[in-house]
Amino acid sequence: MNETVISQLTRMELDRMKGYKELLDFYYGRQWEAKGRRNERRLTFNYAKAFIEKVTSYLMGGMSFAIDPGEDSDKAKDNARRAEAALKRTYSENYLEQLDLETEIDCAVLGDGCYKATWDAREKRVRVTAPDMQGIYAWNSGDDTSRLWRVAARYQLSKEEVEYLYGVKSKNKTAAIVEMWTKRDFELYMDNTLLEAKSNPYGFIPFVIFPNLREPKKFWGVSDLPQIMESQRELNRAMSQLSRILELSGNPIAVLENVEESEDIAIRPGAVWNIPEDAKAYLLDLLQGGGVNLHINYIDLIYRAMHDLSESPRSAFGGVERSMSGVALEIELQPLLQKVRRKRIIRTAAYNRRNEMIIKLLEKFGGEDFGEWGHLRVIWGPVLPRDMETKVNSEQVMVQTGLHSRRTAKGEIGVADPDYEFRQWLEERESILKMNKELNARAGRNGARESVVTSRAEGIEE
Repeated sequence: MNETVISQLTRMELDRMKGYKELLDFYYGRQWEAKGRRNERRLTFNYAKAFIEKVTSYLMGGMSFAIDPGEDSDKAKDNARRAEAALKRTYSENYLEQLDLETEIDCAVLGDGCYKATWDAREKRVRVTAPDMQGIYAWNSGDDTSRLWRVAARYQLSKEEVEYLYGVKSKNKTAAIVEMWTKRDFELYMDNTLLEAKSNPYGFIPFVIFPNLREPKKFWGVSDLPQIMESQRELNRAMSQLSRILELSGNPIAVLENVEESEDIAIRPGAVWNIPEDAKAYLLDLLQGGGVNLHINYIDLIYRAMHDLSESPRSAFGGVERSMSGVALEIELQPLLQKVRRKRIIRTAAYNRRNEMIIKLLEKFGGEDFGEWGHLRVIWGPVLPRDMETKVNSEQVMVQTGLHSRRTAKGEIGVADPDYEFRQWLEERESILKMNKELNARAGRNGARESVVTSRAEGIEE
């Protein structure tokens, strides 16, 4: 059955694969649709790429994670701390901060993202990768788009890579490798030929597939690009047209009326033209009457439309031309904040699922035992810059009046891991109280000695 599916992969979901290629071409600046005239000037101002990378930077700024204990006991807290430390070690080993940023950019362009978490038997550690979505195929339950029951990953390997990884010699320079995963089974194919079939060693499908933005009742996501494609192309056309006008204005066209021949007519300083008596000669001024301003105003209109459609106000690029309060800036950036929030809701579930898979792999293959380790939590950094002094003073009042706990205050200020910092504060406070108690006791003993010495001295004087 799976061999039939493997042979059909290259013909499956052709529209999705074609859409991926078109989106990637657009992102990399190949934005003109039809072929133009020879030597036609075609400028490309790739705002689409700038919008994608800007929104992704706001989305991922200051992202971290934490594990909250399942219950208020020393054992549960210890389990949570050890699991959290193991996750941080895995993040560091796989350079996930960089991988996550690259994957988020790819996800915003294509509309879909993917992570794969497996156990590397050679290096004895968890390996996290981000497969190319152009080789990912997924089967989900018809009535539940969030449940996957089978995933196929297709990619190309060179002849040398196939021999090194699988000990098999390929007849061709490259080979098409397909991994077929279900919760129970794993199958490996090379050029539609079965190489290996065994039980799934993990007990779960080691892929996390998530959308950039989800359409209701659909599994695959939506890219950030389609809504700005038309305005981006129109901007390129309008800017190219204005550029040609300015170029021609710098190299003016000579217009001759009632002249049959125009030999030896040159446009240069001090040039003398000999023309018939009833003829006229003048230079065509393309900028006459302020016509160029119409082009500039139209370009400004397109520019504003692009910012509106991308939900990225000009102020998100640092273009605040007037002094604004924090509240005013937040209102100005509301479209961006709402877009980032929609993405973070989806990413929270995806990253928690990935972290859960990492912990399971460490327990099953890494010899770890975290017990009941608690609840995963993604900590997102603030999108807007903050006035820390004002915010700290505000949270101090909230804590003193009992409206906020210390943990909540730390989270509001932007501390990456409020629970860890609270534990550190408790330990420091305990150490300081212990030290003060010892110093007070020592001072009391010294005070007693001084009083005895003073009494003896007074007796000698008497």
